[in-house]
Amino acid sequence: MANYREEFERWLDSDALRADEKAELLSVENDEDTLKFRFSAPMDFGTAGLRSTMYMGIGCMNRFTVAQTTRGIAALVKNSGGESRGVAIAYDSRNNSREFARTAASVLVGEGIKVYIFDDLRPTPELSFALRRLGAIAGINITASHNPKEYNGYKAYWEDGAQIGPEQARTVSAEREKFDVLDVSGLADFDEAVRAGKITVLTSDFDEEYLSEVVKTAVNPDFISEVSDELKVVYTPLHGAGCRLVPEVFRRVGLKHLYTVGSQMTPDGNFPTVAKPNPEYAAVFENGIKIANDVGSDLVIATDPDADRVGVMARAADGAFKTVSGNQMGALLLDYVIKQRKERGELSDEDYCVKSIVSTDMAYGIAKKNGVKLYDVLTGFKYIGEVIKNYEKDGKSGKFLLGFEESYGYLLGTYARDKDAVGASMMILEMTAYYKKNGKTLIDALDDLYLEYGLYSENMIDIYMEGPTGIEKRKKVMSTLRSTPPKSFGGAAVAEIGDYADGTFVDVKTEKTRPTGQPASDVLYYVLENDDKIIVRPSGTEPKIKIYILAHGEEKNQLAAKVDKYSADAKGIAEI
Repeated sequence: MANYREEFERWLDSDALRADEKAELLSVENDEDTLKFRFSAPMDFGTAGLRSTMYMGIGCMNRFTVAQTTRGIAALVKNSGGESRGVAIAYDSRNNSREFARTAASVLVGEGIKVYIFDDLRPTPELSFALRRLGAIAGINITASHNPKEYNGYKAYWEDGAQIGPEQARTVSAEREKFDVLDVSGLADFDEAVRAGKITVLTSDFDEEYLSEVVKTAVNPDFISEVSDELKVVYTPLHGAGCRLVPEVFRRVGLKHLYTVGSQMTPDGNFPTVAKPNPEYAAVFENGIKIANDVGSDLVIATDPDADRVGVMARAADGAFKTVSGNQMGALLLDYVIKQRKERGELSDEDYCVKSIVSTDMAYGIAKKNGVKLYDVLTGFKYIGEVIKNYEKDGKSGKFLLGFEESYGYLLGTYARDKDAVGASMMILEMTAYYKKNGKTLIDALDDLYLEYGLYSENMIDIYMEGPTGIEKRKKVMSTLRSTPPKSFGGAAVAEIGDYADGTFVDVKTEKTRPTGQPASDVLYYVLENDDKIIVRPSGTEPKIKIYILAHGEEKNQLAAKVDKYSADAKGIAEI
Protein backbone atom coordinates (compact mmCIF):
# COMPACT_ATOMS: atom_id res chain seq x y z
CA MET A 1 0.00 0.00 0.00
CA ALA A 2 1.23 3.46 -0.88
CA ASN A 3 1.93 6.05 1.75
CA TYR A 4 -1.35 7.40 3.12
CA ARG A 5 -0.54 10.91 1.87
CA GLU A 6 0.16 9.56 -1.62
CA GLU A 7 -3.12 7.66 -1.61
CA PHE A 8 -4.93 10.80 -0.50
CA GLU A 9 -3.40 12.75 -3.38
CA ARG A 10 -4.37 9.99 -5.81
CA TRP A 11 -8.00 10.26 -4.73
CA LEU A 12 -7.90 14.03 -4.86
CA ASP A 13 -6.53 13.98 -8.41
CA SER A 14 -8.95 11.34 -9.68
CA ASP A 15 -11.56 12.28 -12.27
CA ALA A 16 -13.87 9.65 -10.74
CA LEU A 17 -14.68 11.91 -7.79
CA ARG A 18 -17.45 14.47 -7.94
CA ALA A 19 -16.82 18.07 -6.96
CA ASP A 20 -18.51 17.62 -3.58
CA GLU A 21 -16.39 14.56 -2.85
CA LYS A 22 -13.19 16.45 -3.63
CA ALA A 23 -14.34 19.34 -1.44
CA GLU A 24 -14.84 16.91 1.42
CA LEU A 25 -11.27 15.67 0.98
CA LEU A 26 -9.86 19.19 0.84
CA SER A 27 -11.56 19.95 4.17
CA VAL A 28 -9.25 17.46 5.94
CA GLU A 29 -6.13 18.02 3.82
CA ASN A 30 -4.06 19.20 6.79
CA ASP A 31 -5.44 16.77 9.38
CA GLU A 32 -2.78 14.05 9.47
CA ASP A 33 -4.59 11.78 11.94
CA THR A 34 -7.73 11.83 9.83
CA LEU A 35 -5.78 11.13 6.66
CA LYS A 36 -3.99 8.20 8.32
CA PHE A 37 -7.31 6.71 9.37
CA ARG A 38 -8.90 7.12 5.95
CA PHE A 39 -5.99 6.25 3.65
CA SER A 40 -3.50 3.99 5.46
CA ALA A 41 -5.29 0.69 4.90
CA PRO A 42 -8.58 -0.59 3.48
CA MET A 43 -11.37 -1.75 5.75
CA ASP A 44 -11.02 -5.38 6.74
CA PHE A 45 -13.64 -7.56 5.07
CA GLY A 46 -14.60 -10.45 7.30
CA THR A 47 -17.66 -12.54 8.11
CA ALA A 48 -19.23 -9.39 9.60
CA GLY A 49 -18.59 -7.54 6.32
CA LEU A 50 -17.59 -3.89 6.47
CA ARG A 51 -18.42 -1.08 8.85
CA SER A 52 -16.95 2.40 9.08
CA THR A 53 -17.70 6.09 8.91
CA MET A 54 -18.96 7.55 5.62
CA TYR A 55 -16.18 9.62 4.11
CA MET A 56 -13.87 9.46 1.14
CA GLY A 57 -10.95 7.05 1.55
CA ILE A 58 -10.10 3.36 1.48
CA GLY A 59 -10.78 3.04 5.20
CA CYS A 60 -14.33 4.39 4.96
CA MET A 61 -17.73 3.55 3.56
CA ASN A 62 -18.30 5.32 0.25
CA ARG A 63 -19.51 4.46 -3.25
CA PHE A 64 -15.99 3.47 -4.32
CA THR A 65 -15.33 1.00 -1.50
CA VAL A 66 -18.86 -0.38 -1.92
CA ALA A 67 -18.26 -0.94 -5.65
CA GLN A 68 -14.86 -2.54 -5.07
CA THR A 69 -16.24 -4.89 -2.41
CA THR A 70 -19.17 -5.83 -4.63
CA ARG A 71 -16.71 -6.87 -7.35
CA GLY A 72 -15.38 -9.33 -4.78
CA ILE A 73 -18.92 -10.60 -4.14
CA ALA A 74 -19.42 -10.90 -7.90
CA ALA A 75 -16.31 -13.07 -8.17
CA LEU A 76 -17.58 -15.33 -5.38
CA VAL A 77 -20.96 -15.69 -7.11
CA LYS A 78 -19.40 -16.40 -10.50
CA ASN A 79 -16.97 -18.93 -9.03
CA SER A 80 -20.05 -20.76 -7.74
CA GLY A 81 -21.92 -20.51 -11.05
CA GLY A 82 -24.67 -18.47 -9.44
CA GLU A 83 -25.14 -15.66 -11.97
CA SER A 84 -28.67 -16.68 -12.95
CA ARG A 85 -29.78 -17.38 -9.39
CA GLY A 86 -28.98 -13.81 -8.52
CA VAL A 87 -28.15 -11.63 -5.52
CA ALA A 88 -30.76 -10.00 -3.26
CA ILE A 89 -30.05 -6.51 -1.91
CA ALA A 90 -31.63 -4.63 0.99
CA TYR A 91 -30.83 -1.42 2.85
CA ASP A 92 -31.88 0.52 5.93
CA SER A 93 -32.62 4.17 6.74
CA ARG A 94 -29.03 5.35 7.05
CA ASN A 95 -27.69 8.19 5.01
CA ASN A 96 -26.36 6.90 1.65
CA SER A 97 -27.80 3.40 2.16
CA ARG A 98 -30.01 3.65 -0.91
CA GLU A 99 -27.14 4.99 -3.05
CA PHE A 100 -24.78 2.25 -1.86
CA ALA A 101 -27.41 -0.44 -2.54
CA ARG A 102 -27.98 0.82 -6.08
CA THR A 103 -24.21 1.01 -6.63
CA ALA A 104 -23.88 -2.63 -5.59
CA ALA A 105 -26.74 -3.58 -7.93
CA SER A 106 -25.09 -1.76 -10.84
CA VAL A 107 -21.78 -3.55 -10.26
CA LEU A 108 -23.46 -6.97 -10.18
CA VAL A 109 -25.48 -6.38 -13.35
CA GLY A 110 -22.31 -5.15 -15.04
CA GLU A 111 -20.79 -8.52 -14.14
CA GLY A 112 -23.70 -10.40 -15.70
CA ILE A 113 -25.41 -11.28 -12.40
CA LYS A 114 -29.17 -11.10 -11.81
CA VAL A 115 -30.25 -8.76 -9.01
CA TYR A 116 -33.26 -8.49 -6.70
CA ILE A 117 -33.53 -5.24 -4.77
CA PHE A 118 -36.16 -3.92 -2.38
CA ASP A 119 -37.94 -0.74 -3.42
CA ASP A 120 -37.38 0.87 -0.02
CA LEU A 121 -35.80 0.17 3.33
CA ARG A 122 -36.55 -3.24 4.87
CA PRO A 123 -35.67 -5.12 8.06
CA THR A 124 -32.49 -7.20 7.85
CA PRO A 125 -34.35 -10.46 8.56
CA GLU A 126 -36.54 -9.90 5.49
CA LEU A 127 -33.41 -10.02 3.35
CA SER A 128 -32.46 -13.34 4.98
CA PHE A 129 -35.97 -14.61 4.26
CA ALA A 130 -35.79 -13.31 0.67
CA LEU A 131 -32.64 -15.30 -0.07
CA ARG A 132 -34.35 -18.51 0.91
CA ARG A 133 -37.66 -17.66 -0.73
CA LEU A 134 -36.14 -16.53 -4.05
CA GLY A 135 -33.43 -19.17 -4.24
CA ALA A 136 -30.81 -16.42 -4.64
CA ILE A 137 -27.22 -17.46 -4.17
CA ALA A 138 -26.13 -14.43 -2.16
CA GLY A 139 -27.35 -11.27 -0.48
CA ILE A 140 -26.06 -7.81 0.38
CA ASN A 141 -27.42 -5.62 3.14
CA ILE A 142 -26.38 -1.99 3.46
CA THR A 143 -26.63 -1.18 7.16
CA ALA A 144 -24.56 -0.28 10.18
CA SER A 145 -27.18 -1.67 12.53
CA HIS A 146 -27.19 0.37 15.76
CA ASN A 147 -24.02 2.44 15.19
CA PRO A 148 -24.11 6.27 15.35
CA LYS A 149 -25.24 8.29 12.33
CA GLU A 150 -21.73 8.74 10.91
CA TYR A 151 -21.48 5.00 10.13
CA ASN A 152 -22.66 2.69 7.43
CA GLY A 153 -21.85 -0.92 6.65
CA TYR A 154 -22.00 -3.81 4.22
CA LYS A 155 -23.12 -7.31 5.20
CA ALA A 156 -22.81 -10.27 2.85
CA TYR A 157 -25.10 -13.32 2.99
CA TRP A 158 -25.10 -16.71 1.32
CA GLU A 159 -27.83 -18.95 -0.03
CA ASP A 160 -28.88 -20.42 3.33
CA GLY A 161 -29.87 -16.93 4.51
CA ALA A 162 -27.00 -16.58 6.99
CA GLN A 163 -24.00 -14.30 6.70
CA ILE A 164 -21.05 -15.68 4.76
CA GLY A 165 -18.45 -17.89 6.39
CA PRO A 166 -14.71 -17.32 6.89
CA GLU A 167 -13.58 -19.03 3.66
CA GLN A 168 -16.05 -17.06 1.57
CA ALA A 169 -15.01 -13.84 3.30
CA ARG A 170 -11.36 -14.54 2.45
CA THR A 171 -12.33 -15.05 -1.19
CA VAL A 172 -14.23 -11.76 -1.33
CA SER A 173 -11.37 -9.93 0.38
CA ALA A 174 -8.76 -11.34 -2.03
CA GLU A 175 -10.86 -10.73 -5.13
CA ARG A 176 -11.73 -7.13 -4.30
CA GLU A 177 -8.04 -6.26 -3.98
CA LYS A 178 -7.59 -7.15 -7.66
CA PHE A 179 -9.55 -4.02 -8.57
CA ASP A 180 -8.49 -0.40 -8.24
CA VAL A 181 -10.90 1.14 -5.74
CA LEU A 182 -11.23 4.23 -7.93
CA ASP A 183 -12.18 2.24 -11.03
CA VAL A 184 -15.96 2.50 -11.37
CA SER A 185 -16.10 1.59 -15.05
CA GLY A 186 -18.33 -1.23 -16.22
CA LEU A 187 -21.24 -0.40 -13.90
CA ALA A 188 -24.66 -0.87 -15.46
CA ASP A 189 -27.17 1.95 -15.52
CA PHE A 190 -29.58 1.08 -12.70
CA ASP A 191 -32.82 2.28 -14.32
CA GLU A 192 -31.99 0.70 -17.67
CA ALA A 193 -31.22 -2.59 -15.91
CA VAL A 194 -34.64 -2.49 -14.23
CA ARG A 195 -36.37 -1.88 -17.57
CA ALA A 196 -34.39 -4.73 -19.15
CA GLY A 197 -35.43 -7.15 -16.40
CA LYS A 198 -31.89 -7.59 -15.14
CA ILE A 199 -32.92 -6.05 -11.81
CA THR A 200 -36.16 -7.19 -10.19
CA VAL A 201 -37.60 -4.69 -7.71
CA LEU A 202 -39.25 -6.31 -4.68
CA THR A 203 -42.32 -4.40 -3.50
CA SER A 204 -44.75 -4.57 -0.60
CA ASP A 205 -46.22 -7.77 -2.06
CA PHE A 206 -43.08 -9.52 -0.85
CA ASP A 207 -43.73 -8.23 2.67
CA GLU A 208 -46.89 -10.35 2.73
CA GLU A 209 -44.90 -13.53 2.25
CA TYR A 210 -42.45 -12.57 4.97
CA LEU A 211 -45.11 -11.52 7.48
CA SER A 212 -47.10 -14.70 6.93
CA GLU A 213 -44.05 -16.72 8.00
CA VAL A 214 -43.43 -14.48 11.01
CA VAL A 215 -47.02 -14.91 12.24
CA LYS A 216 -46.70 -18.70 12.00
CA THR A 217 -44.11 -18.64 14.81
CA ALA A 218 -46.69 -17.47 17.35
CA VAL A 219 -47.30 -20.12 19.99
CA ASN A 220 -50.72 -18.93 21.15
CA PRO A 221 -51.85 -15.55 19.78
CA ASP A 222 -55.20 -16.05 21.52
CA PHE A 223 -53.55 -14.71 24.66
CA ILE A 224 -53.40 -11.30 22.97
CA SER A 225 -57.08 -11.24 22.04
CA GLU A 226 -58.03 -12.33 25.55
CA VAL A 227 -56.52 -9.19 27.08
CA SER A 228 -56.77 -6.92 24.04
CA ASP A 229 -59.03 -4.40 25.77
CA GLU A 230 -56.45 -3.75 28.48
CA LEU A 231 -53.08 -4.48 26.84
CA LYS A 232 -51.27 -1.33 25.71
CA VAL A 233 -47.90 -1.03 23.97
CA VAL A 234 -45.73 1.89 22.90
CA TYR A 235 -43.42 1.26 19.94
CA THR A 236 -40.54 3.14 18.32
CA PRO A 237 -38.44 2.09 15.30
CA LEU A 238 -35.77 4.69 16.23
CA HIS A 239 -36.11 6.26 12.76
CA GLY A 240 -35.47 2.89 11.12
CA ALA A 241 -36.77 -0.02 9.09
CA GLY A 242 -39.23 -1.38 11.64
CA CYS A 243 -41.61 1.54 11.08
CA ARG A 244 -44.10 -0.36 8.89
CA LEU A 245 -43.80 -4.05 9.60
CA VAL A 246 -43.63 -4.11 13.40
CA PRO A 247 -46.92 -2.18 13.78
CA GLU A 248 -48.43 -4.36 11.04
CA VAL A 249 -47.52 -7.65 12.74
CA PHE A 250 -48.93 -6.29 16.01
CA ARG A 251 -52.20 -5.52 14.22
CA ARG A 252 -52.34 -8.99 12.67
CA VAL A 253 -52.05 -10.77 16.00
CA GLY A 254 -54.81 -8.68 17.57
CA LEU A 255 -53.23 -5.76 19.44
CA LYS A 256 -55.84 -3.00 19.69
CA HIS A 257 -53.97 -0.34 21.65
CA LEU A 258 -50.67 0.50 19.94
CA TYR A 259 -49.10 3.92 20.49
CA THR A 260 -46.15 4.92 18.37
CA VAL A 261 -43.50 7.53 19.11
CA GLY A 262 -44.35 10.04 16.38
CA SER A 263 -41.03 11.87 16.55
CA GLN A 264 -39.19 8.61 15.77
CA MET A 265 -41.52 6.94 13.25
CA THR A 266 -40.14 8.65 10.14
CA PRO A 267 -37.00 6.99 8.71
CA ASP A 268 -34.08 9.40 9.12
CA GLY A 269 -30.39 8.53 8.88
CA ASN A 270 -29.49 11.48 11.09
CA PHE A 271 -31.35 9.88 14.03
CA PRO A 272 -32.26 13.36 15.33
CA THR A 273 -33.83 12.26 18.64
CA VAL A 274 -31.09 9.90 19.89
CA ALA A 275 -27.31 10.02 20.21
CA LYS A 276 -27.04 6.32 19.29
CA PRO A 277 -30.01 4.40 17.84
CA ASN A 278 -29.30 1.38 20.00
CA PRO A 279 -32.15 -0.31 21.94
CA GLU A 280 -29.59 -1.53 24.48
CA TYR A 281 -29.42 2.04 25.83
CA ALA A 282 -32.09 3.31 28.21
CA ALA A 283 -31.80 6.84 26.76
CA VAL A 284 -33.55 5.85 23.51
CA PHE A 285 -36.70 5.01 25.46
CA GLU A 286 -37.19 8.47 27.00
CA ASN A 287 -39.74 9.71 24.46
CA GLY A 288 -41.56 6.40 24.52
CA ILE A 289 -41.80 6.30 28.31
CA LYS A 290 -43.42 9.75 28.35
CA ILE A 291 -46.15 8.44 26.07
CA ALA A 292 -46.38 5.17 28.03
CA ASN A 293 -46.97 7.04 31.27
CA ASP A 294 -49.66 9.17 29.65
CA VAL A 295 -51.60 6.23 28.22
CA GLY A 296 -50.85 3.59 30.89
CA SER A 297 -48.86 1.29 28.61
CA ASP A 298 -47.49 -2.07 29.76
CA LEU A 299 -44.43 -2.02 27.51
CA VAL A 300 -42.18 0.24 25.49
CA ILE A 301 -40.59 -1.62 22.57
CA ALA A 302 -37.73 -0.22 20.45
CA THR A 303 -36.10 -1.74 17.38
CA ASP A 304 -32.78 -0.64 15.90
CA PRO A 305 -32.44 0.96 12.43
CA ASP A 306 -32.28 -2.32 10.50
CA ALA A 307 -34.89 -3.97 12.75
CA ASP A 308 -32.91 -7.02 13.73
CA ARG A 309 -32.53 -6.12 17.42
CA VAL A 310 -35.29 -5.30 19.87
CA GLY A 311 -35.14 -3.78 23.33
CA VAL A 312 -37.90 -3.53 25.93
CA MET A 313 -38.73 -1.54 29.01
CA ALA A 314 -41.56 -3.08 31.03
CA ARG A 315 -43.76 -1.57 33.69
CA ALA A 316 -43.19 -3.14 37.08
CA ALA A 317 -45.82 -3.64 39.77
CA ASP A 318 -44.87 -0.29 41.34
CA GLY A 319 -45.61 1.50 38.06
CA ALA A 320 -42.01 2.31 37.17
CA PHE A 321 -40.46 1.18 33.89
CA LYS A 322 -37.50 -1.16 34.11
CA THR A 323 -35.08 -2.33 31.43
CA VAL A 324 -35.30 -5.97 30.41
CA SER A 325 -31.76 -6.80 29.30
CA GLY A 326 -30.95 -8.96 26.29
CA ASN A 327 -29.97 -11.84 28.55
CA GLN A 328 -33.12 -11.50 30.62
CA MET A 329 -35.35 -11.38 27.56
CA GLY A 330 -33.59 -14.41 26.10
CA ALA A 331 -34.30 -16.35 29.30
CA LEU A 332 -37.92 -15.15 29.44
CA LEU A 333 -38.60 -16.13 25.83
CA LEU A 334 -36.88 -19.50 26.21
CA ASP A 335 -38.86 -20.39 29.33
CA TYR A 336 -42.13 -19.15 27.83
CA VAL A 337 -41.81 -20.92 24.47
CA ILE A 338 -40.75 -24.22 26.03
CA LYS A 339 -43.49 -24.26 28.65
CA GLN A 340 -46.23 -23.20 26.26
CA ARG A 341 -45.25 -25.82 23.70
CA LYS A 342 -45.06 -28.43 26.45
CA GLU A 343 -48.53 -27.48 27.70
CA ARG A 344 -49.91 -27.79 24.15
CA GLY A 345 -48.23 -31.18 23.63
CA GLU A 346 -45.94 -29.72 20.99
CA LEU A 347 -42.57 -30.37 22.68
CA SER A 348 -40.28 -33.33 22.11
CA ASP A 349 -36.99 -34.28 23.76
CA GLU A 350 -35.30 -33.66 20.38
CA ASP A 351 -36.29 -29.98 20.25
CA TYR A 352 -33.44 -27.55 20.61
CA CYS A 353 -32.39 -23.97 21.24
CA VAL A 354 -29.15 -22.10 20.55
CA LYS A 355 -27.36 -19.27 22.31
CA SER A 356 -24.03 -17.54 21.99
CA ILE A 357 -21.17 -18.34 24.38
CA VAL A 358 -21.42 -14.84 25.88
CA SER A 359 -25.12 -15.13 26.73
CA THR A 360 -26.68 -15.95 30.10
CA ASP A 361 -25.95 -19.25 31.80
CA MET A 362 -29.56 -19.32 33.01
CA ALA A 363 -30.38 -20.88 29.64
CA TYR A 364 -28.62 -24.07 30.73
CA GLY A 365 -30.92 -24.42 33.72
CA ILE A 366 -34.05 -23.73 31.68
CA ALA A 367 -33.11 -26.21 28.96
CA LYS A 368 -32.01 -28.95 31.36
CA LYS A 369 -35.07 -28.77 33.60
CA ASN A 370 -37.41 -28.90 30.60
CA GLY A 371 -35.57 -31.61 28.66
CA VAL A 372 -34.53 -29.44 25.72
CA LYS A 373 -31.18 -29.52 23.94
CA LEU A 374 -29.08 -26.35 24.20
CA TYR A 375 -26.21 -25.50 21.86
CA ASP A 376 -23.55 -22.87 22.54
CA VAL A 377 -22.02 -21.10 19.53
CA LEU A 378 -19.67 -18.20 18.84
CA THR A 379 -21.05 -14.68 18.74
CA GLY A 380 -22.70 -13.99 15.39
CA PHE A 381 -26.10 -15.19 14.26
CA LYS A 382 -24.58 -17.05 11.33
CA TYR A 383 -23.45 -19.67 13.85
CA ILE A 384 -27.01 -20.06 15.13
CA GLY A 385 -28.10 -20.41 11.50
CA GLU A 386 -25.43 -23.05 11.00
CA VAL A 387 -26.90 -25.23 13.76
CA ILE A 388 -30.31 -24.98 12.10
CA LYS A 389 -28.81 -25.83 8.70
CA ASN A 390 -26.99 -28.87 10.08
CA TYR A 391 -30.17 -30.14 11.76
CA GLU A 392 -32.02 -29.94 8.45
CA LYS A 393 -29.15 -31.42 6.44
CA ASP A 394 -28.79 -34.37 8.84
CA GLY A 395 -32.54 -35.00 8.83
CA LYS A 396 -32.87 -34.64 12.59
CA SER A 397 -36.41 -34.46 13.93
CA GLY A 398 -35.93 -31.77 16.58
CA LYS A 399 -37.79 -28.47 16.25
CA PHE A 400 -35.87 -25.20 16.53
CA LEU A 401 -37.40 -23.26 19.42
CA LEU A 402 -35.25 -20.15 19.86
CA GLY A 403 -31.87 -18.69 19.04
CA PHE A 404 -30.62 -15.68 20.95
CA GLU A 405 -27.67 -13.45 21.74
CA GLU A 406 -27.23 -11.17 24.72
CA SER A 407 -27.06 -8.19 22.34
CA TYR A 408 -30.87 -8.10 21.98
CA GLY A 409 -31.09 -10.49 19.02
CA TYR A 410 -33.69 -13.31 18.82
CA LEU A 411 -35.03 -15.72 16.21
CA LEU A 412 -38.07 -17.97 16.68
CA GLY A 413 -38.48 -19.63 13.29
CA THR A 414 -36.43 -21.10 10.47
CA TYR A 415 -37.85 -18.82 7.73
CA ALA A 416 -34.76 -16.62 8.25
CA ARG A 417 -31.23 -17.23 9.50
CA ASP A 418 -30.60 -13.90 11.15
CA LYS A 419 -32.02 -12.26 14.23
CA ASP A 420 -35.48 -10.81 13.67
CA ALA A 421 -36.87 -7.91 15.69
CA VAL A 422 -40.22 -8.13 13.86
CA GLY A 423 -40.84 -11.71 14.92
CA ALA A 424 -39.31 -11.21 18.37
CA SER A 425 -41.50 -8.14 19.01
CA MET A 426 -44.55 -10.24 18.19
CA MET A 427 -43.50 -13.00 20.59
CA ILE A 428 -42.67 -10.50 23.33
CA LEU A 429 -46.18 -9.11 22.89
CA GLU A 430 -47.72 -12.58 23.14
CA MET A 431 -45.67 -13.40 26.22
CA THR A 432 -46.65 -10.11 27.87
CA ALA A 433 -50.31 -10.85 27.15
CA TYR A 434 -49.99 -14.30 28.75
CA TYR A 435 -48.52 -12.89 31.94
CA LYS A 436 -51.03 -10.02 32.00
CA LYS A 437 -53.84 -12.57 31.74
CA ASN A 438 -52.34 -14.21 34.83
CA GLY A 439 -52.03 -10.95 36.75
CA LYS A 440 -48.27 -10.51 36.22
CA THR A 441 -45.90 -8.11 34.52
CA LEU A 442 -42.78 -9.16 32.63
CA ILE A 443 -40.80 -8.00 35.66
CA ASP A 444 -42.84 -10.34 37.86
CA ALA A 445 -42.19 -13.14 35.39
CA LEU A 446 -38.46 -12.45 35.54
CA ASP A 447 -38.52 -12.66 39.34
CA ASP A 448 -40.29 -16.01 39.01
CA LEU A 449 -37.47 -17.25 36.75
CA TYR A 450 -34.91 -16.40 39.42
CA LEU A 451 -36.94 -18.30 42.02
CA GLU A 452 -37.19 -21.34 39.76
CA TYR A 453 -33.72 -21.47 38.24
CA GLY A 454 -31.54 -19.44 40.60
CA LEU A 455 -30.09 -15.93 40.51
CA TYR A 456 -28.03 -14.91 37.49
CA SER A 457 -26.52 -11.57 36.67
CA GLU A 458 -24.62 -10.37 33.61
CA ASN A 459 -22.71 -7.28 32.62
CA MET A 460 -21.06 -6.13 29.43
CA ILE A 461 -18.27 -3.57 29.32
CA ASP A 462 -17.24 -1.65 26.20
CA ILE A 463 -13.66 -0.38 26.05
CA TYR A 464 -13.51 1.94 23.03
CA MET A 465 -10.22 2.24 21.14
CA GLU A 466 -10.96 4.52 18.23
CA GLY A 467 -8.97 6.45 15.66
CA PRO A 468 -5.97 5.48 13.54
CA THR A 469 -4.25 3.64 16.41
CA GLY A 470 -7.36 1.81 17.61
CA ILE A 471 -6.81 -1.40 15.68
CA GLU A 472 -3.26 -1.80 16.98
CA LYS A 473 -4.37 -1.06 20.54
CA ARG A 474 -7.02 -3.76 20.37
CA LYS A 475 -4.51 -6.26 19.00
CA LYS A 476 -2.07 -5.35 21.76
CA VAL A 477 -4.67 -5.91 24.48
CA MET A 478 -5.46 -9.40 23.20
CA SER A 479 -1.76 -10.24 22.72
CA THR A 480 -0.86 -9.10 26.24
CA LEU A 481 -3.72 -11.09 27.76
CA ARG A 482 -2.39 -14.19 26.01
CA SER A 483 1.20 -13.67 27.11
CA THR A 484 0.34 -12.56 30.65
CA PRO A 485 -3.08 -13.98 31.56
CA PRO A 486 -4.96 -12.58 34.58
CA LYS A 487 -4.87 -14.78 37.68
CA SER A 488 -8.10 -13.62 39.29
CA PHE A 489 -11.16 -11.36 39.00
CA GLY A 490 -12.84 -9.83 42.01
CA GLY A 491 -10.88 -12.07 44.34
CA ALA A 492 -11.94 -15.29 42.56
CA ALA A 493 -9.06 -17.26 41.02
CA VAL A 494 -9.07 -18.12 37.32
CA ALA A 495 -9.42 -21.90 37.12
CA GLU A 496 -9.48 -22.43 33.37
CA ILE A 497 -8.52 -20.32 30.35
CA GLY A 498 -10.08 -20.81 26.96
CA ASP A 499 -8.41 -19.39 23.88
CA TYR A 500 -10.70 -19.77 20.90
CA ALA A 501 -7.92 -18.67 18.56
CA ASP A 502 -6.09 -21.95 19.14
CA GLY A 503 -9.21 -23.93 20.08
CA THR A 504 -8.29 -25.05 23.59
CA PHE A 505 -9.23 -24.66 27.23
CA VAL A 506 -6.36 -25.11 29.69
CA ASP A 507 -6.78 -26.00 33.37
CA VAL A 508 -4.59 -23.52 35.26
CA LYS A 509 -3.50 -26.01 37.94
CA THR A 510 -3.14 -29.27 36.01
CA GLU A 511 -2.39 -27.79 32.56
CA LYS A 512 -4.73 -30.37 31.07
CA THR A 513 -6.40 -29.21 27.87
CA ARG A 514 -9.76 -29.75 26.22
CA PRO A 515 -11.11 -28.45 22.92
CA THR A 516 -13.42 -25.44 22.72
CA GLY A 517 -15.48 -27.25 20.10
CA GLN A 518 -15.85 -23.99 18.16
CA PRO A 519 -14.28 -22.46 15.03
CA ALA A 520 -11.19 -20.33 15.52
CA SER A 521 -12.02 -16.85 16.82
CA ASP A 522 -10.26 -14.05 18.68
CA VAL A 523 -11.93 -14.76 22.03
CA LEU A 524 -10.48 -15.32 25.50
CA TYR A 525 -12.69 -17.12 28.02
CA TYR A 526 -11.90 -17.23 31.76
CA VAL A 527 -13.72 -19.73 33.98
CA LEU A 528 -13.34 -18.78 37.64
CA GLU A 529 -13.07 -21.19 40.57
CA ASN A 530 -16.75 -20.51 41.41
CA ASP A 531 -17.85 -21.21 37.79
CA ASP A 532 -18.50 -17.54 37.01
CA LYS A 533 -17.09 -16.45 33.66
CA ILE A 534 -15.29 -13.47 32.12
CA ILE A 535 -15.08 -13.34 28.31
CA VAL A 536 -13.02 -10.88 26.25
CA ARG A 537 -13.16 -10.27 22.51
CA PRO A 538 -12.66 -7.40 20.05
CA SER A 539 -15.92 -6.27 18.47
CA GLY A 540 -16.31 -7.24 14.84
CA THR A 541 -18.36 -4.15 14.02
CA GLU A 542 -17.20 -1.33 16.29
CA PRO A 543 -13.81 0.01 17.44
CA LYS A 544 -13.86 -1.53 20.91
CA ILE A 545 -12.97 -4.44 23.14
CA LYS A 546 -16.03 -6.15 24.63
CA ILE A 547 -15.87 -7.80 28.05
CA TYR A 548 -18.72 -10.03 29.21
CA ILE A 549 -19.42 -11.06 32.79
CA LEU A 550 -21.61 -14.08 33.53
CA ALA A 551 -22.23 -14.66 37.21
CA HIS A 552 -24.62 -16.51 39.50
CA GLY A 553 -25.33 -16.50 43.22
CA GLU A 554 -27.80 -17.13 46.02
CA GLU A 555 -28.43 -13.61 47.32
CA LYS A 556 -29.23 -10.58 45.17
CA ASN A 557 -27.10 -7.95 46.93
CA GLN A 558 -24.08 -10.23 47.20
CA LEU A 559 -24.39 -11.14 43.53
CA ALA A 560 -24.57 -7.48 42.53
CA ALA A 561 -21.48 -6.69 44.62
CA LYS A 562 -19.61 -9.59 43.04
CA VAL A 563 -20.44 -8.39 39.52
CA ASP A 564 -19.26 -4.90 40.44
CA LYS A 565 -15.91 -6.31 41.57
CA TYR A 566 -15.56 -8.36 38.41
CA SER A 567 -16.38 -5.29 36.33
CA ALA A 568 -13.75 -3.15 38.05
CA ASP A 569 -11.03 -5.75 37.47
CA ALA A 570 -12.20 -6.41 33.92
CA LYS A 571 -11.86 -2.75 32.99
CA GLY A 572 -8.30 -2.84 34.26
CA ILE A 573 -7.17 -5.64 31.94
CA ALA A 574 -7.79 -3.42 28.90
CA GLU A 575 -5.69 -0.54 30.26
CA ILE A 576 -2.52 -1.55 28.47
